[in-house]
Amino acid sequence: MEYQIGQVVYAKSGHDKGDVLLIVSVEGDYVHLADGKRRKLEKPKRKKKIHIQPTSYIEEELAEALQKNSYVLDAEVAKALKKYQKKQ
Repeated sequence: MEYQIGQVVYAKSGHDKGDVLLIVSVEGDYVHLADGKRRKLEKPKRKKKIHIQPTSYIEEELAEALQKNSYVLDAEVAKALKKYQKKQ
């Protein structure tokens, strides 16, 4: 599966196991993840792709803003993840 910026994923291992996170960048075998609360956009979690479970949900507005290097608030990330969790 191809990982994309703005995609919602679940952490499969580590202290954040089971957490819902958003991909903020993709770098080789690694992705950088943020949740807007514990993991802020200024210091995203670097995690190997094999340690996350991808979903088919992509937050289009945030993905566009992150790709353009626009200013994105941590609250926007948290709100998007909360919206995703309510759909489940």
